[in-house]
Amino acid sequence: MNEGVQKNTLYVGGLAEEVNEHILHAAFIPFGDIKDVKTPLDHATQKHRSFGFVTFLEREDAAAAMDNMDGAELYGRVLTVNYALPERIKGGEHGWAAQPIWADADTWFERQQQEQEMQRLQAEQRAAMQAAEELHRKKMAEDRQGETEEADTNEDPMAKAEAEVLKQNAGA
Repeated sequence: MNEGVQKNTLYVGGLAEEVNEHILHAAFIPFGDIKDVKTPLDHATQKHRSFGFVTFLEREDAAAAMDNMDGAELYGRVLTVNYALPERIKGGEHGWAAQPIWADADTWFERQQQEQEMQRLQAEQRAAMQAAEELHRKKMAEDRQGETEEADTNEDPMAKAEAEVLKQNAGA
């Protein structure tokens, strides 16, 4: 799950409108040497989109900054600080910008075949379970039928006598 996570680059969300790259740099410089600070702009408004990225030279510095700055307040806004994921592109199975779209085509086909095989096996298993349940129901019905027949033939002599007395009383 953590493959592709950039351990030196932090995502910083929840930035106030006044925060620019210089202010973001100043907020994170106490944790170590910073390689780069970016605040992507909204093309329509030419303002940042309330998040940015801070890249440290050392992983340990990024970890320390994340531990200390996640949940901290900057210009009246609470920050969310996590490790940044690589930029995604549309169309690819994994979509990582560092790979061409077709790079995962072979693994995609393999996964499709595996999924089809799993679905086939699951369908077979469901059919087998249904057959077993049906067989179990029939066996239980046969056992119940056998119990009632045995009860009729092996009736208790006292029950027979009571039944005869009831018949005689009903007839009289």
